[in-house]
Amino acid sequence: MTEDRTANRRLTTLFEITGSVLAMAYALLIASNIGAEILGFSLLLVSSALFAAWALIDRRWTFLLLQAFYATSAIIGLIRWA
Repeated sequence: MTEDRTANRRLTTLFEITGSVLAMAYALLIASNIGAEILGFSLLLVSSALFAAWALIDRRWTFLLLQAFYATSAIIGLIRWA
């Protein structure tokens, strides 16, 4: 049981850090208005998937719902800018 918790903690830490870095990169790309919208929204989609995985592992259902909203926003952005 302890090994499972340790493995889950490692995964959630990886998802948290990677998702956060990708979300920051997304925000900077969109705010800089340099024509990198497709890349930015792609990063948002990956970030929300990582955060959703974290939410599932930790059973944080409201946080999972928020990630569904972010993923939907990313898909809309990808469609709009494609």
